[in-house]
Amino acid sequence: MSSLPQTPRALQRAYEPLRGEVSLPGDKSITHRAFLFSLLDSRPWRVAGWLDSADTRSSLGAFRALGGRVATKGDDLLLTPPDGPPRQAGQVDIDCGNSGTTARLLTGLLSGWLDPEGSTVRLHGDASLSSRPMARVVDPLRALGADINYEAAAGRLPLVIRGADLSGGRHHLPVPSAQVKSALQLAGRFAGGQVVITGADNVRDHTERLLPLLDGGHDQTFLRVPADPSAAAFFLVAAALVPGSSLTMRNISLNPGRTGFLDVLRRAGARVTISEADETGAEPLGTVTVEQAPLRAFSIGADEVPTLIDELPVLALLAARAEGRSAISGAADLRAKECDRIAATADLLECVGVPVERRPDGWIIGGPHTLRGGTEHTPHVVRTLGDHRIAMTAAVAGLLAEGVVRIDDESCVAVSFPDFFLTLESLLG
Repeated sequence: MSSLPQTPRALQRAYEPLRGEVSLPGDKSITHRAFLFSLLDSRPWRVAGWLDSADTRSSLGAFRALGGRVATKGDDLLLTPPDGPPRQAGQVDIDCGNSGTTARLLTGLLSGWLDPEGSTVRLHGDASLSSRPMARVVDPLRALGADINYEAAAGRLPLVIRGADLSGGRHHLPVPSAQVKSALQLAGRFAGGQVVITGADNVRDHTERLLPLLDGGHDQTFLRVPADPSAAAFFLVAAALVPGSSLTMRNISLNPGRTGFLDVLRRAGARVTISEADETGAEPLGTVTVEQAPLRAFSIGADEVPTLIDELPVLALLAARAEGRSAISGAADLRAKECDRIAATADLLECVGVPVERRPDGWIIGGPHTLRGGTEHTPHVVRTLGDHRIAMTAAVAGLLAEGVVRIDDESCVAVSFPDFFLTLESLLG
């Protein structure tokens, strides 16, 4: 995994079109699930195309901490699961780093998988993760009978989890969340009755697609992880914005729960082409090409938000360059990400001269606006607040801005795409 210095980076305007093909890392959500779900199998998993990032290494570290063995086979990982949950006396300590997916999915998995007479597990994370809400996962799991306790502040990590006998039950998600849904689905594998989940319309269904791989008819499970559409979005939106651009990305996940941003690009007027679609594996994938075209305003509402939640900051940037008044709403959950992404995105746009009407659950953005930077001595500096999606959005803004734009911390992209800036620079020659 590449390491990045914590130094301000000058972002370069793209005076030439962005053209060609971009190779992207594997999907983060699917990589997390491969590492964690393989704990529950009786056979090894061979995982190709996996994402090597700080977040996914948290899940791989959890797999090891719980007794799994990891080997490499070329570029693939061979994951050999333990014989069962840890049975020794005492406590297993798992550092989830900055990864909310690791913490929330593990909470559900451990609630049912752990032996009530065996080890307890303590989950903790860095300062950012420790400030993010866990009650949305813990409360419905406790309603099933899970034995989960907060070590310090209620609703926050660290958690201590003990094995318990779970019952069935019904839970409605007040906020659509693939992480909460997945945690309940994992716990439900061990429950004494059916676990029914409602309110999960349009959220990612990676868990439903991957759980059937457990204990299949072969001596090994093989999973090829498609390229990450959330990583692709930043480059494809850049292609929609920089005049004359045409970018192609192959083997991108075409899971309907992940491709809402492509629908928005089409509505905004960009030319989007999908080809070479392949639905033979656990996850659909294909080739996506985006070409720049005149852009018009668009709207995104609550029903669509789950399919593009990670892409909303860069879609807000797209709105700033589109003709007319764009409205993005129903995204209040952005306030509970690595930072308050609603505020951070508005701050970023205002930093480059775009006025924004801030709403509790989104933004109203008129356009088109010329993005403004500063001078070499007094650049406009974007504060990322340690959030990889804000840093990536700032990088796309830098391709368009007249003047110098810098970001205060490029290292935060390592949680999902360590080579993001190297890939971007390759497009700039």
